[in-house]
Amino acid sequence: MAKAPPKPWPTGEAEQIEPLVRRVLAPNPSPFTYTGTQTYIVGLGDGCAVIDPGPDEPAHLAALEAAIGGEHVCAIMCTHTHRDHSPGSRPLARRTGAPIVGCAPLAFDTAGPRADEGFDPEYAPDRVLADGEAMSGPGWTLTALATPGHVSNHLCFALEESGALFSGDHVMGWSTSVVVPPDGDMGDYMASLQLLHERDDRVLYPAHGPAVTKPRQLVRSMIGHRRQRENQILRLLGEARQQVGELVAQMYKGLDPKLTKAAALSVTAHLIDLERRGLVVRSEDIWQTS
Repeated sequence: MAKAPPKPWPTGEAEQIEPLVRRVLAPNPSPFTYTGTQTYIVGLGDGCAVIDPGPDEPAHLAALEAAIGGEHVCAIMCTHTHRDHSPGSRPLARRTGAPIVGCAPLAFDTAGPRADEGFDPEYAPDRVLADGEAMSGPGWTLTALATPGHVSNHLCFALEESGALFSGDHVMGWSTSVVVPPDGDMGDYMASLQLLHERDDRVLYPAHGPAVTKPRQLVRSMIGHRRQRENQILRLLGEARQQVGELVAQMYKGLDPKLTKAAALSVTAHLIDLERRGLVVRSEDIWQTS
């Protein structure tokens, strides 16, 4: 996990990062959002799409409106429904009249402690994009790529005209994604990483952190990192039956206490995947190799 760059950050500024793409950083930095959520505006002139409008934060919405100016908004597109990604879709839709398009809504009980921003229960898309479906506007086409794992409804969006992929929280340059059961699934996450590794995207634009200019190299290292964690768990459980907290203490030495819950949830996601594959078993909260 990389440290945030020194301030000032370009919060609220519209940055032109390639001819069809502008980026606006929301003022919601945290240990889980890095410097904040990055909203992307795709298209210039006759019509645009807004990807991951971010939190329902007045300053961020004002910055988006300033960046859009008088341009027609064709769609407001969400990669997934964490609270730092999709709540801004509703006020932006009211202001622009644009439809909310992208991932499916989630409906399940989110009670209990969580290590991320939590889910947006009011997300209500006008159109859900299935894997391979596209949204288009003047001079641009965004194709949905189903990438479950971080959450079950996660989508990436491929900008066909430039070879860029908006990767949401699935792949980020500053940190690996938190996979939080029960909706987050480590097996799905690994399969989605493999899917991206087999693509030839030119650049990834994540919702948090810098652009990824060597996508296949980074994704390959992320797959290796997760396999290393998996092997570490199997080795530790081969030595002794253990609880999740005991595993975390051995696997994440020197971890910032703020991130302990996230680490525990990540380990739990690995354990559930290993259990499904018949490599570990549990008795109440004690895990061991099978």
